[in-house]
Amino acid sequence: MTDHATIGHIHLRVSDLDRAIAFYRDILGFEITQKFGNRAAFLSAGGYHHHIGLNTWESLGATPPPPGHTGLYHSAFLYPDRASLAAVLKRVVEAGIPLDGAADHGVSEAIYLRDPDENGVEIYRDRAQTDWPRDAAGKLLMVNERLDVAALLAEAP
Repeated sequence: MTDHATIGHIHLRVSDLDRAIAFYRDILGFEITQKFGNRAAFLSAGGYHHHIGLNTWESLGATPPPPGHTGLYHSAFLYPDRASLAAVLKRVVEAGIPLDGAADHGVSEAIYLRDPDENGVEIYRDRAQTDWPRDAAGKLLMVNERLDVAALLAEAP
């Protein structure tokens, strides 16, 4: 077992690099740190070398895998606060990207959607740990309640 491993990055096969960059940069708010011609790009949140890798090395023009197969369920992107999440949600809605769902998990508020290659994406914000729901023994008690998307959207700057 590793000591305090963290998640470094995700690397996705995409069918159209420019379309994928537009989604992850312009909608979700990541910045390009490096681009390798028209075949690969790396994007970051806050100056790290990369949190997201995108490439078309084996997938240029390809279709997504059909439902019911193994593979990525979703990647999740944590935003620092409710206002930041609302701002990203506003860009998603304005871009006409449909939502797959939204949930209040007690510990977080989450919005679910798909990127242009049909990869599942979760955008979310955590509540302060002192506000996380716990049972009488102090054990974490996550929930799956309805999130008021309209109220969240109304908080977008």
